[in-house]
Amino acid sequence: MTVTVNTLDPFGVEFHGVAGRDLVGRAAADDCRAALDEYGVVIYRELHIADDDLVAFTRLLGEPVASRTGEHRLAEIETITLDPAKTGAVLASYRKGNFHWHIDGATLEVRQRATLLAAREVDDTGGDTDFADTFLAYQALSAEEKAELDGLRVQHSFTAAQLLANPDPTDAERAAWVRVPTRIHPLVWTRRSGRKSLLIGATADHIVGRPIEDGRAMLNRLLEWATRPEFTYRHRWRRGDLVVWDNTGMLHRAVAFEPTSRRLMHRTTVVGVEAVA
Repeated sequence: MTVTVNTLDPFGVEFHGVAGRDLVGRAAADDCRAALDEYGVVIYRELHIADDDLVAFTRLLGEPVASRTGEHRLAEIETITLDPAKTGAVLASYRKGNFHWHIDGATLEVRQRATLLAAREVDDTGGDTDFADTFLAYQALSAEEKAELDGLRVQHSFTAAQLLANPDPTDAERAAWVRVPTRIHPLVWTRRSGRKSLLIGATADHIVGRPIEDGRAMLNRLLEWATRPEFTYRHRWRRGDLVVWDNTGMLHRAVAFEPTSRRLMHRTTVVGVEAVA
């Protein structure tokens, strides 16, 4: 089958005609890393990659994150569904947070480098995934706005994200959330390469040293800015798709779907290589 490549607007690249086994090789991983650096989101349409090959490809991209949930026979794979029969009631509840803009591993000192999501079952009535490029969003700010953000630091917490999805938690739920350590990050992350992105989203609780209401207003304003159409792409899933994205600068969210949906994704993640500083 002929492989075709389409670049997307305003970011992203899409490959058609690739088979799952095609990715299990050093050249494919090198091509994917280069595409991530250039486009932010890499899409392999209707790839139908097997779970073992998904893990092998993840290893070629970097060190995979081991799941702590034990929900799949392969320790590197997490099953993303709202169906408690497939993943358990606790995980299904946590994953309602996926409906809000977020970055995976936002409370880690070293942000996960990339996320891979393989579509096992899709929902025709919902469950698309939105992406927002915070590199582009930062670049488009005025010089005055960039100066205003310089030096600001934000506390990120799992509790802040979960309260958006579960605003009336039980004492046990809240106690479980607070066991996840909070983390203070710069609002603007400057990479060793000089690239800058905004570290915002559901986990961004407050701006350190600012009155809570003022800080929340700024964070809300920045999130609204970063998720404007000129900085976003919506992926409409087909069964068998594999999407890989630069998790260090790409917000994402799932478009709402019902807990009874058949939607099922298998996710792996790649350990980060550059601490937030």
